Amino acid sequence: METKKEIALKNIPTKASEKYRNFPMVPRVVFGNGSFDQLGDILLAKRKHSEAPVIFLVDDVFEGSQLSSRIPQIFSDQIIYVSANEEPKTQQVDTLVGMIRENFSELPSGIVGIGGGTLLDLAKAVAILLNNKGSAADYQGWDLVQRKSIYHVGIPTISGTGAEVSRTTVLLGPEKKLGINSDYTTFDQVLLDPELTNGVPKEQWFYTGMDCFIHCIESLKGTYLNAFSQSYGEKALDLCKEVFLGNLSEEESRNKLMMASWHGGMSIAYSQVGVAHAMSYGLGYQLGIKHGLGNCLVFQYLEEFYPDGVQLFKQMMEKHQIELPKGICRNLDEHEMDAMISIAMGMEPLWENALGQNWRNLITPAKLKSIYRKI
Repeated sequence: METKKEIALKNIPTKASEKYRNFPMVPRVVFGNGSFDQLGDILLAKRKHSEAPVIFLVDDVFEGSQLSSRIPQIFSDQIIYVSANEEPKTQQVDTLVGMIRENFSELPSGIVGIGGGTLLDLAKAVAILLNNKGSAADYQGWDLVQRKSIYHVGIPTISGTGAEVSRTTVLLGPEKKLGINSDYTTFDQVLLDPELTNGVPKEQWFYTGMDCFIHCIESLKGTYLNAFSQSYGEKALDLCKEVFLGNLSEEESRNKLMMASWHGGMSIAYSQVGVAHAMSYGLGYQLGIKHGLGNCLVFQYLEEFYPDGVQLFKQMMEKHQIELPKGICRNLDEHEMDAMISIAMGMEPLWENALGQNWRNLITPAKLKSIYRKI
């Protein structure tokens, strides 16, 4: 019988020309300003009975806010406020799952994630673990989840991560930063209300938006590129250019960036990301750097791999007067640097997409160290 590790290795995505993958997509989506107020009606059709609650996982910045008062909480529903100050962790998922199991005698009717990528990833992971045994760390990899997740809904309050549409939930585990990549990860319902992104701090808006932009660059320049991923990636890239280099109204910008995030997430569903994301995983695991910022910190030094993309990125930074932090890796010792490099080098599908099957001839620990030392 195959071990989980063997199954995971067997199912690591290969080039689309070698293996066609039958990916799930979000089956239901609502888009529009004010559409959040439809959530109650959407959930009503999925409620099993009054004792099977809906659990709302909500970014704690909304505690006591107007948005919080609009959450359609009835019967035994529970709102759990979660900090998004750090990357989501496998231990955090296990704690939330244990709390829900302890407080309720049966499975909830559903899980609703309201927030940015952290909250959406937590909601997806909790929905999976409520119907699968073990720890979230057991499922970090490709296609390790055996049973369908419970019903889960994603409602982004910031645009760019693509977490609302992707089949992965990226988590910091005890040994690695890696997603639960599974056909059961994808949300059953997504609600896209651009009004919810109003008031996001400028730098956070930029870093998360750049996550989408970098998704597009890495997908469109990758060896896994195909007509499916290209069509979504090109549209997302055009929208990012409009948002970050154009002169849109605030409402137009919110609407288009939310659509860019959706299309950017779709562009990697049948493709992959690349160098910036691989190295950002190292920063996230070793230093706890948030994903969007981590991508930006790395991407600024990747002219060798994405010259046109880096040029556009720097134009966007200049237009919005963004200054990235410096000296992030300055005080790392050799052991810490080696651990970070090991995490990055372990993202094999990302490197293969970026550089082809012979990527190990082009990327060495010494090369990664030279880039990290600039950050």
